[in-house]
Amino acid sequence: MGKLEAIEVEFNENKVVYTPGESISGKVTVKLNQPIQCKAIKVSCNGFCGITTKINDTAWTTEEQYFNNTISVADKGTLKQGDHQFPFKFLIPASSPTSFEGSYGKIIYRVRAFIETPRFAKDYSTEKPFYLLSLLNLNELPDIWGPSTSEVTQQFTYMLLKTGTIVLKAETDMKGYTPGQIIKVSAYIHNQSSKSTGHIAASLVQRVTYETKKPTHELKSIVEAEGGGVKSGREVKWEEQIIVPALPQSSLNGCELIKIEYYVKVSLKSPDVSLTLPIHIGNVSLDKKRCHSKKEIPPSKNELVAPEAEAEPSASSSMNTPAAQPGPRPAPRPTPRSRMSSHSFPSAPPTEYHHGAEGGNLMNADFPNKRQSQAVSPNAFSYAPGLFFPQNQPPNASAPAPSGPSSRGSTGATAPYPSGNGAHPMAAPLSHPPPDYGTSAYPQEAPPSYRESCNT
Repeated sequence: MGKLEAIEVEFNENKVVYTPGESISGKVTVKLNQPIQCKAIKVSCNGFCGITTKINDTAWTTEEQYFNNTISVADKGTLKQGDHQFPFKFLIPASSPTSFEGSYGKIIYRVRAFIETPRFAKDYSTEKPFYLLSLLNLNELPDIWGPSTSEVTQQFTYMLLKTGTIVLKAETDMKGYTPGQIIKVSAYIHNQSSKSTGHIAASLVQRVTYETKKPTHELKSIVEAEGGGVKSGREVKWEEQIIVPALPQSSLNGCELIKIEYYVKVSLKSPDVSLTLPIHIGNVSLDKKRCHSKKEIPPSKNELVAPEAEAEPSASSSMNTPAAQPGPRPAPRPTPRSRMSSHSFPSAPPTEYHHGAEGGNLMNADFPNKRQSQAVSPNAFSYAPGLFFPQNQPPNASAPAPSGPSSRGSTGATAPYPSGNGAHPMAAPLSHPPPDYGTSAYPQEAPPSYRESCNT
């Protein structure tokens, strides 16, 4: 048995999740079987981001330091046999980003304690990690209100022969979500070809960019839902719901090396037609009451009409003119400027757009569709273990657990939706009941208004 039995770092109240600007305090416990000589006992608190070009490697090629503070809790002397406790306290900078763990990089926070001994003697050290959560309030993001929409028209080629055109339009009900909420996806498919398409699918995709000399991009399909195909000449509407699991937020403010983006990908198989719908994942959900106050007021008619006679000639000046000349033509009315926000939504892989004629005959045959279900990749989550997201839902929201025999692992191995007693204190309840995929409706015919717009 050695001189040192144990050296441990403990946080007050066993707290492990903190917010920027908060103080972190605790104590270092040293248990000795024999007295030891020490030069000093020091405690440090640091946070940094490290990224690499090799998967799951900790030999960082690029690092970014956020803070590194060290204090001395004991001076040079002899530590007697027995138990010793040394308190510490640090202030976390308000600009520190949220903790993150990915395949090619991490944002790490830790408290280290070490005993410096005289020359040729063994040093002792230990460390304990903690996690930081900087809440992302979706209501504070510009241009966040309204649905996320996109469309694509593509030629359908079979056996080197063009057989027609596929028109795919899709949208999500909102642009921002929090873990536990439901993404409502609507898609309109017009098959103007002579061949049936493959199945339609919707997936929530996470894209993480690691900024090295040559940036590394990591794509993960978080959740997938699948429907049926579209017969020749058919025009249908497909609707699906996706539950947002526990995920890191879209923005890591304060970190310049890691960028996180999310989008919903809607695609058809055979032919390959796809589009992307950028969205945000945050911690504080959108308040629909604030949506109406954020809507822009259209310019009035007086603002659009240019002044036609700013400087009309006076009566006295017209007496000296030899003849009456026709007045100048009124200035043309200026075209209102489009009001666009400078804020850019998360970028997603671009989709090719091919112009093609829209139209065709609508067939009323029944639309074949596969059972719609939701599958989650078991390796889809890149976030700090034990990191939950508080305040992401209204306080009075109910929290039913997903049910139904046809749901396939909608919460994955992380179980981000605790229910009942004993739930994690940092976890937030679901704000909406999850969809029942066992009785999910089949794709329906598109409304007449949409068919008329396609035929014009």
